[in-house]
Amino acid sequence: MAATTSLTGWRRRLVALVTGAVSAAAMPPFGVAWILFLTLPILVLLLDGVARASARRRRVVGALSIGWWFGFGYFLAGLWWIGSAFLVEAEAFAWMIPFAVAGLPAGLALFYGAGAGFAMTLWQPGPGRIVALAVGLSGAEWLRGHVLTGFPWNGLGYALAADDALMQAASLVGVYGLALLSVLFFASSAAVVRDGALVRGREVLGPAAALLLLLGMAIWGSARLGDPPASDTTSVPIRIVQPSIDQADKWKPELATTVFETYLSLTEEPASDGGARPDGLVVIWPETAVPFLLSEAPVAVEAIADSLPPGGRLLTGAVRVERNPEAVNGADYFNSILQVAPDGHLSTLYDKVHLVPFGEFLPFQDLVERIGLEQLTQLPGGFSAGVERTSLQVEGLPPFSPLICYEIVFPGAALNDADRPAWILNVTNDAWFGLTPGPYQHLLQARVRAVEEGVPVIRAANTGVSAVIDANGRVVSRLGLGESGIIDAALPAVAPPTLYARAGDGPFWAAVVLAFILLVLSRQRISRRRKD
Repeated sequence: MAATTSLTGWRRRLVALVTGAVSAAAMPPFGVAWILFLTLPILVLLLDGVARASARRRRVVGALSIGWWFGFGYFLAGLWWIGSAFLVEAEAFAWMIPFAVAGLPAGLALFYGAGAGFAMTLWQPGPGRIVALAVGLSGAEWLRGHVLTGFPWNGLGYALAADDALMQAASLVGVYGLALLSVLFFASSAAVVRDGALVRGREVLGPAAALLLLLGMAIWGSARLGDPPASDTTSVPIRIVQPSIDQADKWKPELATTVFETYLSLTEEPASDGGARPDGLVVIWPETAVPFLLSEAPVAVEAIADSLPPGGRLLTGAVRVERNPEAVNGADYFNSILQVAPDGHLSTLYDKVHLVPFGEFLPFQDLVERIGLEQLTQLPGGFSAGVERTSLQVEGLPPFSPLICYEIVFPGAALNDADRPAWILNVTNDAWFGLTPGPYQHLLQARVRAVEEGVPVIRAANTGVSAVIDANGRVVSRLGLGESGIIDAALPAVAPPTLYARAGDGPFWAAVVLAFILLVLSRQRISRRRKD
């Protein structure tokens, strides 16, 4: 412990980097949350080392550096799989892999650096510094989810969400609140270390209180999971189609017919129990399912209608086009959800609102394209964003909130509070990332959205992981990554609005402000004692 606190220079930065990288094991598919009991206390000890500096500026700058190196290691180890997307069309994008794999973690690490630097302004002996770090890092997580359209992927709160019972706390404080609790819990053992040595006395009360709170959360969460459903399961039968089509093959013109026929074949399969498909079946295809414009392929739309059982309908992700003489190539393109009704009528339900930077559009598009860059979709001008997200009313279905791909990773934005839906439809195409941790991480975030809002999630993914998720975040049915097949299930029941659904991040910010006030008062008290 003393050796960790006394590290300086490149050795301190190296330990911070490695500690952050090891911390990524807390995220899916590993979910080894207990590793943070080792890594976050080390982060505290490293910050203790810079807290010894005489000048406040040196302390804050040192904390910024440690936080950045910790964050860089964490995001590098947790998000390396993003580089897989640049291999789909390697001849065009492989040269960008180093910039994506290292550049994104470097940028995200700035938030952890800022969080550690802020924590250093409130640093103090004993348990108070654990609280300061929790405030700094959880506040940084919130900023990371909002600044420059946000990218809240792999927040520290998801470490607690790896356990179904502990995940239930998201219904109260959301994933940012879980981040605050995660740092408090996992870093709590550092409270019994002072000046690199173990101390005895009141310092043990902090870790004991943290563990008791963790135990209480587990007991409460287990009880919540044991409660009966809020209402009877609806009678709406759902079929999720997961074709598992490789992204490199999906858009090859010579394979377009094969791709489409794969979808039709899975749609026409008998029910999972071997019986006939029920009338009124709602079939769901994933994001941008077919490699052509359905609106310009009436024969394909007719084939879809013929593949459905009586009264059945299809909800599918698809590229949609609107002719616009002022747009690039004379058209605006949207990443959309379309419906094929029982009578074969094709209609637009939703256009994606929150687009993926560099994937679906380029920031400063005109300027960046002039220097030869383009988004992964290779669509000149990029996709256009939809106007708003509202609950959709489709005949025969309870109202639902549509979310395409990574729109589901944003806490508090999964549905319209003024028009509460009965379920969330999430269509995605994680085939860009192959058989990597990315799809598993995406699935966990969808599960936490279900818990936060008390709303079940139906998730259709091209290569997986497709799933039916109940309002408590439990996976009722799933298809594994890389599998081809169908899920036949009933739509799970919606739960009453949770505290998070009603108050959003209010409880989280209330806890942060209260902790900040207590830390300031504690520092003032310590300062007066030193003067006396």
